[in-house]
Amino acid sequence: MALSMILCLLFVPCLKDYKTSVRGDPGTVNVPGDFSSIQQAINNVGSGDTIFVHTGIYSENVVINKSIALVGENRDSTIIDGSQFRNVIYIVTTANVTIEGFTVRGNGLYPNCGIFVDHSTYNTIMNNIVVGNAEGISLLSSSGNVICDNKISNNNDGIYLRSSSNNVISRNTISLSNYDGISLYNSVNNVVSRNFILYNNLAGISLYYSGSNVIRGNTVLNNYYGIVSFYSNSNNTIYHNNFNNTHQVWDDLVNFWDHDGEGNYWGDYSGQDLIRDGLGDVPYLIDETYRDNHPLMGAFSDFDVSLEGETYDVTVISNSTISTFKFEIGGETRNRIIRFNATGEDDAAGFCRVRISTRLMNYSYIVLIDGEEIIPTLLNVSNETYFYLYFTYLHKTNAITIIYSEALHLYDELLNRYLKLQMDLYNLNETFNLLSSDYGVLSYNYSQLQTSFDKLNDAYREHLMEYSEQVQNLRNLTYILAAITAIFIMTTIYLSKIAHARVTARTKATEEK
Repeated sequence: MALSMILCLLFVPCLKDYKTSVRGDPGTVNVPGDFSSIQQAINNVGSGDTIFVHTGIYSENVVINKSIALVGENRDSTIIDGSQFRNVIYIVTTANVTIEGFTVRGNGLYPNCGIFVDHSTYNTIMNNIVVGNAEGISLLSSSGNVICDNKISNNNDGIYLRSSSNNVISRNTISLSNYDGISLYNSVNNVVSRNFILYNNLAGISLYYSGSNVIRGNTVLNNYYGIVSFYSNSNNTIYHNNFNNTHQVWDDLVNFWDHDGEGNYWGDYSGQDLIRDGLGDVPYLIDETYRDNHPLMGAFSDFDVSLEGETYDVTVISNSTISTFKFEIGGETRNRIIRFNATGEDDAAGFCRVRISTRLMNYSYIVLIDGEEIIPTLLNVSNETYFYLYFTYLHKTNAITIIYSEALHLYDELLNRYLKLQMDLYNLNETFNLLSSDYGVLSYNYSQLQTSFDKLNDAYREHLMEYSEQVQNLRNLTYILAAITAIFIMTTIYLSKIAHARVTARTKATEEK
């Protein structure tokens, strides 16, 4: 018994570096510290845990097959080096993995990747530096992933999707790839937005056998081709991008090159804007068949504004360089203020077309250029959701300020109500005047009718008197006739009696004889 206890005590030091994979509530472990390597930490944590990796160089090829967050202390100094052997980070058949805050490098042998996502869903790869790999970040048969805010350079391909759908690629800077900046192969329903894609040897964005993707808000500069659509299933929607490349487009099928009345900025567009709304008056020809119907006269910029838990986008189309965009709330006035600088060649004509959500600001606004108020044009495409402002200036570095004042808004509301009341009062007066006029006509007509009635009544009375006289005369005649008749009857009776008496007397006399 004593010997057994001694053996157990001697064995305890051997277990000091062993970590069981059975964990309670999700927590955070450190590398180094809790574990000596990243892979050891992955092998021993449970789903939902976070592995925090401190600054250092880690020569590893990491395999992740569970839902964890792998977070580096600083993306510039927390380095995972693949040492030219397999994929540096390999996420396989899992979901909900986060990779954040690393430099991922050193796997330049094809087909190895800096970060390879294989049959995995809903992963987030953000705020990393991916450099010197055959493929920077690659997805295979994976959906619902987010790749954002990464700096990707000196890879054969920056981001490569194969048979992957419903992914978001956003706000990455992709440069100096040997082939494509972003390449989609047999992939559908992905969103590629707000990326900077620069100095790639073949194409900034390539679409091979891929359709129904949205390509918007990207800056694609100094590539051999800006965008290539090759044997794609078509129906990709491509708008609000800035293209300035050796060749802008290679397109072999139907794609949509504008959306909701706005298209793309093309560095070689030669059209004019005589309408003065920030859009070209004639389409930009992609080829003999396809065209951007609403090319932008200046570069497109998109900015997020957060207010009371909501995020709003403010877009600017301008031939100026837009910088130092800020959104502020006035300390005392509670005014909502948008500020940015617009810089261009001195004394050249500059313009801005600004779109703002009506939920962020309303139509009660003030626009200042270098502190002086101007009257912008409210474009007729404005609606209940967005309003569009267009204004011009002479180039230099102009400080643009757009102010929404709640007090001014309330004043405008009161003024509008007052004007409405004035209009209602005017309408009531008009109605009253109309009714008064109608009353005068009716009163006149009534007087005429009364006069006619009086005349008819007088005539009726005259006829009635004549009728009474005639009735009286008729009565008198009736009385006379009755009297004559009575006299006649009485006379007849009297004569009859006399005649009867004579006959009777004669009869007696005859009998006596």
